[in-house]
Amino acid sequence: MGRWICCLCSRVADPLMLLLVLALGCNPSTAATASPSVPHVKPSYSFGRTFLGLDKCNACIGTSICKKFFKEEIRFDTWLSSHLKLPPSSLLSYSGNYTDDAKSWRLVDITRLTSKYQHDRADKHICTSLLKTKTCSLERALRRTQRFQKWLRAKRLTPDLVQGLSSPMLRCPSQRLLDRIVRRYAEVPDAGSIYMDHLTDRDKLRLLYTLAVNSHPILLQIFPDVEGWPFPRYLGSCGRLVVSASTRPLRDFFGAAPEVAADLALQLLAVLRSMGTNDLNYFFYFTHVDAGTFGVFSNGHLFIRDASTLGIIDKEEGSQLIDGQQEYKDIFSCLTVDCQSPFVSCDSIREKHSLVMVCQELLPKLLTGKFPPPVQEKIDAFLQRCTRGLGDDRGVNEAIAELAEILKPLRSCDSRFAYRYPDCRYSDKY
Repeated sequence: MGRWICCLCSRVADPLMLLLVLALGCNPSTAATASPSVPHVKPSYSFGRTFLGLDKCNACIGTSICKKFFKEEIRFDTWLSSHLKLPPSSLLSYSGNYTDDAKSWRLVDITRLTSKYQHDRADKHICTSLLKTKTCSLERALRRTQRFQKWLRAKRLTPDLVQGLSSPMLRCPSQRLLDRIVRRYAEVPDAGSIYMDHLTDRDKLRLLYTLAVNSHPILLQIFPDVEGWPFPRYLGSCGRLVVSASTRPLRDFFGAAPEVAADLALQLLAVLRSMGTNDLNYFFYFTHVDAGTFGVFSNGHLFIRDASTLGIIDKEEGSQLIDGQQEYKDIFSCLTVDCQSPFVSCDSIREKHSLVMVCQELLPKLLTGKFPPPVQEKIDAFLQRCTRGLGDDRGVNEAIAELAEILKPLRSCDSRFAYRYPDCRYSDKY
């Protein structure tokens, strides 16, 4: 009752009523603060610059998507629990959720270019090799290198600036490919220019560091999915983390139903065909494939999930580095690989190279023991020939067409294959 009377202190206009209130011992100044409102405290998600790798910038990938992390518009799956804890920093990849409007969320993959252990070892190697100390400013150390000084003076990214980098993408570089990298580098405002005038010193170091450690995010940027390339969409980077559209690794489908296995195998063959024949006249080849190289979107569409082992040969311009130039080595050549590892000669790459790898490592796990005997025998016979290197003079496209003709009748047309349904009901293509 007293509290109710006190609350009248600020409202009464009648003098008699005011006297009554004062007689009851109400202090207007304390009445106003007697029941303070407690603001709602929103749970805080604390990354730490170390988790993101921001403490290593500008020896990092970029910062284009950092705001999304700090505004909680990118969340790790563990954040959906009541504990709100970050996952272990030792993992190579994480499943996350991404939003543009705080209402609808979509799955994304959050990955490191290499393991935190390898990153830490590379960072230590930079300090001990360049400054003879156990710890140092990575940016200051890398800025002093001869290679980066050449980058600072360069107006255009040329083959001599990337010689000796371990990325398969840069083992046989052409000027046309390097111009595409500069023109489409997504961590800076788009200038649409082949010249590096719009890149700051910081931007140049980040681009060089990314190319030296793992060219996967660069490939996603310069060959985007919206133009029909078989890569997941690049969403941005923060420190040493890359965010891209989510896919399930192909290994999750090795036990899939026969019609699903046939569909994925046909998509694999289509990707291999596009790697050798495309409008831009680039020839893509794998230096290694495994069960995580390819991924599948929720609509059943297959993409290249890990582009780090992709090499590129420009069929229009050819390579502008001779093998002797490829052997140049410096600190940037050794950030993630053994400096003694020999480079593969550009002239040694054959068109059937990737198909044979896929026949050896992936197709048997996807197709073995799935189909009726007559069909299975045809598939097994092809895979045996392919695993041994095909052994005949037929081209890769002819070999791909042979297996595709066996597999096409085995796939079905239903809603499980959303990427081509219901189109498959009305098109001979499927």
